[in-house]
Amino acid sequence: QLQLVESGGGSVQPGGSLRLSCTASGFTLDYYNIGWFRQAPGKEREGVSYIASGGDFTRYADSVEGRFTISRDNAKNTVYLQMNSLEPEDTAVYYCAASRAGSSWRLDAAVYDYWGQGTQVTVSS
Repeated sequence: QLQLVESGGGSVQPGGSLRLSCTASGFTLDYYNIGWFRQAPGKEREGVSYIASGGDFTRYADSVEGRFTISRDNAKNTVYLQMNSLEPEDTAVYYCAASRAGSSWRLDAAVYDYWGQGTQVTVSS
């Protein structure tokens, strides 16, 4: 069974940090581009960050640029999202997704084939 599993979510105070992990089972992530998305209550799903299969290209939404860092360890079949200086506006369910589409850097959810179940991130004082 092909699946992605996110972990690392939780509750943190503003200014805090969390590291999300996205681990694949049933397939290797080596040839997949990975996107992180988030969805807050009452809002549309938003593309947060992207990393190419080779790790040589990354992209961030303006809202997280300079605070979030995406990385991957293909040997561990895992992609990470380091989130620093968290703000209440970052509260959402975070999803990772895998795509082999060349256009996936645009963070268009429609071109992502595999999705995790999501992990909740809550930023509140």
